[in-house]
Amino acid sequence: MKNFTITVLVLALIGGSVYFISQRKAPVKTTPVDTTLGAETGLATTTPVEPEGAEVVIGKSVEGRDIVAYNYGEGDTRLLFVGGIHGGYSWNTTLAAYDLMDYLKANPTSIPKNIKVTVIPVLNPDGLKKVVAIDGRFTKENIVASKAVQTSGRFNAHTVDLNRNFDCDWKQVGLWQSKSVSGGTTAFSEPETMALRNYVETHPLAGAVVWYSAAGGVYASTCGDEVAAQTTEITNLYAKASGYPGYQSFDFYETSGDMVNWLAKKNIPAISVLLSDHTNTEWEKNKKGIDALLKYYTK
Repeated sequence: MKNFTITVLVLALIGGSVYFISQRKAPVKTTPVDTTLGAETGLATTTPVEPEGAEVVIGKSVEGRDIVAYNYGEGDTRLLFVGGIHGGYSWNTTLAAYDLMDYLKANPTSIPKNIKVTVIPVLNPDGLKKVVAIDGRFTKENIVASKAVQTSGRFNAHTVDLNRNFDCDWKQVGLWQSKSVSGGTTAFSEPETMALRNYVETHPLAGAVVWYSAAGGVYASTCGDEVAAQTTEITNLYAKASGYPGYQSFDFYETSGDMVNWLAKKNIPAISVLLSDHTNTEWEKNKKGIDALLKYYTK
């Protein structure tokens, strides 16, 4: 009986020591969250802490691929650059975004102190994957798909044209040239556009540039109203610096649910930069336009 009592006491002492030690562990650090996204979305999202150069996963594609935002600079004035909304059809717009990322990484002093540059190189990773032979970053040499497959890569895995899925003059059936395309079941029905929307609504923007191909020009944005004065300024500025022609509107055909027009609806100056073809990034031209924008936003 005495031995039994001693055994119980020893076990009790061991258990108490383990509990005491476990309580002294460092507390788990948590990231502050912003759950006040607003009535427009009805969703709660986290606002990640973003150190310089951080890679931030802002959402997932239909097939579960990461949509990543890369951040450069430490200022409070944020400029957004987006490529790859049309995936494999406009794969050179993703390469243009990579060119920008390489430039900012190699030349950090090119970013004024008051500015943070955010680059989302591919908003439609599923469409891009249809035509790229490797995962992750790629080059022209990795494009192995036929032109027909590249065209199919314009759409996401739900066969929705993501640039018809934003909330400006949205329609369930949109146009691409003379073809009918899906705009989704509702505005922001797709996880890719939802990710972009949530990011914009939790990260205030001073301006935005979205790359497309191919028409060779800089186009202003608006959502049913006159083009905002600052949007006109940055359209003309980018066009003059880059050598592209500048336009107040895209009049080739109706573009319902367009991303930059939705940004205009959010009172964010935004421009579409259409590369001249489907294979080149025209980096030197775009670099001049970007440098002009960076200088403009130091005012």
